[in-house]
Amino acid sequence: MSALKFILNVIWLLFCGIWMAIAYVIAGIICCVLIVTIPFGIASFRIAGFIIWPFGRTTVEKPGAGAASCIGNVIWLVFAGWWLAIAHLVTSIPLFLSIIGIPFGWANLKMIPISLMPLGREVVPTDEAWGAR
Repeated sequence: MSALKFILNVIWLLFCGIWMAIAYVIAGIICCVLIVTIPFGIASFRIAGFIIWPFGRTTVEKPGAGAASCIGNVIWLVFAGWWLAIAHLVTSIPLFLSIIGIPFGWANLKMIPISLMPLGREVVPTDEAWGAR
């Protein structure tokens, strides 16, 4: 990992990464408590790890994800996804108010699609993203 990505990740962590990761962990805990929704909890914990340290990583579609992921994403969208997407949007607004925060605001907005439909996706380093397609 380059020094620039490390610095961006540390700044991200301090300004919004920790808060967004906590939101994902809370969603994951609620999903695991409900037992039937444990797959959603696992996806939420995976995304929380991505949210904490996003620079240098991205998400790609899993090749074997099928109809179950699609149905699961619809359920996720209704019960948790839109809350997390709104949190990303609200968190990005104050970041856009400073010049230094603009890249972090854009990064926050780019995480909205994964917060809406996390199933059938995996987190990979950015240099592997093209190979995974």
